[in-house]
Amino acid sequence: MKTTWLKTAIAIAAGALSTQALAAGFALNEQSISGMGTSFAGRSSAADDATTLFGNPAGMSRLKREEVSFGMAAIHAKSDIKDTSGLPGNGSNDGDMVPFTAVPMGYYVNPLDDKWAVGVGIYVPFGMITDYESGFEGRYFGDYSEVRVITVQPTVSYRFNEKLSIGFGPTINRIDGELQSATLNQASPGANDGRVKVKGDDTAVGFNFGVLYEFTPHTRMGVTYHSKVEYELEGDTKLSGAGFGPFAGTKYDASLDITTPESVDISLTHELNDDWTLYGGAMWTRWSRFESIIIENEGMSPLLPPSLQPIIEEQDWHDTWSYAVGAAYKLNKTWTLRTGLAFDQSPTNNVHRSPRIPSGDRTAVSFGLAWNPTSDVTVDLAYSYLWEEDTKVRRQSPTRGAYNATYENSAHGFGAALSYRF
Repeated sequence: MKTTWLKTAIAIAAGALSTQALAAGFALNEQSISGMGTSFAGRSSAADDATTLFGNPAGMSRLKREEVSFGMAAIHAKSDIKDTSGLPGNGSNDGDMVPFTAVPMGYYVNPLDDKWAVGVGIYVPFGMITDYESGFEGRYFGDYSEVRVITVQPTVSYRFNEKLSIGFGPTINRIDGELQSATLNQASPGANDGRVKVKGDDTAVGFNFGVLYEFTPHTRMGVTYHSKVEYELEGDTKLSGAGFGPFAGTKYDASLDITTPESVDISLTHELNDDWTLYGGAMWTRWSRFESIIIENEGMSPLLPPSLQPIIEEQDWHDTWSYAVGAAYKLNKTWTLRTGLAFDQSPTNNVHRSPRIPSGDRTAVSFGLAWNPTSDVTVDLAYSYLWEEDTKVRRQSPTRGAYNATYENSAHGFGAALSYRF
């Protein structure tokens, strides 16, 4: 029986890590399927399985056995675009620009003794993709955007006593990105567009640090700090289309500096009795670091439009808070039910919000199920439904025209994970 479950775990891991690690938002929550079932309430204090390596590395001290956990979250988003207008004004607004995407994760934790535990995790902390149809009306402000960050985190935790534990893990982060947009042809606005495609990548280091304090055997609080990561993407900018005339097909070295933000996650877990466990939490994220996208292009001809030297897209994001509450009910030794409710502020603003990330404040409700067929195995399933407030895009530029629209965004999330204890 153990051999069968272990083979299944390895198969799931191989499939997960070969999948495109993308999702519908810039920051992702999907690093734990058990956490997904409670809308990630109690993320830094639950410490129920190996996924605590991300949620709070100090929580590894609560695991009594060597454990591996592999999972996958799938996201199906829906967007309706309405109340549109702009200049030059021609184009379509089909919506549903986020393709069906999958987010993988994998963790291993080994408690060395009563004090020390070590582990390693692979997960996706940031990712997004928006892929509009050809001829999208807002194409001059961005019609294809793709960013993915894959992180490897070796981690260690130490338990001082029955109450206090700490954990630390450096993060090795690989970022890949691609941005595309049409370029307005001033000689024939709305027709004979040019096209700009920018691609780049980089690897950078950050860290995660966590503290777990157990007030009683049934009540604990966790605090986790995820550091900022500074990237210097190197790649190229390619020009194509009739709008660039003799420069169509040329390629230039490009660079882009971007910093993913630090965050602080605080949560509380309380085991009310043998059946019920309650969770609550809040997270602050320093999105104000994301002020603009500035792409430097080396060696461009002075005959090309000044807007390409460099390419600048203002963002002016602001810091955000998210909140979540959740509960788990243990039906018996085999089955556990979970649910949660979360509210997440959007970092974007009405002045600089772009079709690349047209997000607003969001609310999510989640349901989860844990199945323990043996003491060695847990299968976690989760479902989330997320909806955003109506979000307005109001962009205008002398070189790009204008685009105004209202977005209605929602998404379904599905998750499955398998944990095996040796």
